[in-house]
Amino acid sequence: MSLFNLFSSNKKYDVVAIGDIVTDAFIKLKDANVHCKINQEDCELCVRFGDKVPFESVEIVKAVGNCANAAVSASRLGLSSALMSTVGNDQNGTECLEELTKNGVATDYMSTNNDYPTNYHYVLWYDVERTILVNHAPFPYSLPKNFVAPKWIYLTSMGENSKDFHKVIADFVKAHPETKLAFQPGTSQMKLGVDALKPIYECAEIFFCNVEEAKRILKVETREPLELMKALMALGPKNIVLTDGINGAYAYDGTHAWFMPIYPHTPFERTGAGDAYASTIVSVLALGKTLDEALRWAPINSMSVVQQVGAQKGLLSRQKLEEYLSKAPEDYKIKQIA
Repeated sequence: MSLFNLFSSNKKYDVVAIGDIVTDAFIKLKDANVHCKINQEDCELCVRFGDKVPFESVEIVKAVGNCANAAVSASRLGLSSALMSTVGNDQNGTECLEELTKNGVATDYMSTNNDYPTNYHYVLWYDVERTILVNHAPFPYSLPKNFVAPKWIYLTSMGENSKDFHKVIADFVKAHPETKLAFQPGTSQMKLGVDALKPIYECAEIFFCNVEEAKRILKVETREPLELMKALMALGPKNIVLTDGINGAYAYDGTHAWFMPIYPHTPFERTGAGDAYASTIVSVLALGKTLDEALRWAPINSMSVVQQVGAQKGLLSRQKLEEYLSKAPEDYKIKQIA
């Protein structure tokens, strides 16, 4: 049974993030290997099979996941944000709610479920990369009766049982043109396929994924950014942002396309870089700036996040982000490519 908080306000938020909240356990491995194919892209993390594998440390990070990361990012940048998600009736759930409140994220639209525990993921951390063992509890998805149309809905990773809920979100956005939809699909949503999520793609103001995810969504082999973005836009979104790790990122609004390099840095642990990038762009758009302006802000938050363990410690305030922007290297410039 899922019960939404009955004591919530009727406040109109700048950003409401929707998805699955989790607790992450970061397990730092010290005895592992990475095996890659000749293209150096299809890599596998390898440990000795059937043996005891030593690890260096474990760090528990509460109230994370794409949706929570986005809500915290918006809050740090000075926007009013809320999270719509579900936790179990357990200690992890209680601590997740406390952590959200501590980070300035409203819990008006959070629910507690008695049938399943709070989502808990294991992050195998080796070198600067991470491999995440995920399990999404089959929580029921629905809009709370007190849901007030926000300026932006940030829709992201949910479980495999979320298919019908996407239609609910799409219908809500269509009925409330004052609300813009940002869509950053998770693994389960990509598995559902384009046809199943067609209503969401068609009403998305902006869509985010990385190059490998784009190839998977479109079922193509090309890595050419403009070609991928045009194909993604054909699914319905008005704007596309395509990230490519240390190679930078691209954006396309149907008329112009841009390339933005990364902000120079040495990463410590890469979890949350993509979430920081996408959520910063949505937050900057919510602040009234343009997409090309937002592209200059996003790499800075991603750079800061990968200096810390977890996806939220490094998220910057607007003041701090603007300081980095003012001190940016000479070659940190957006380039129009179409």
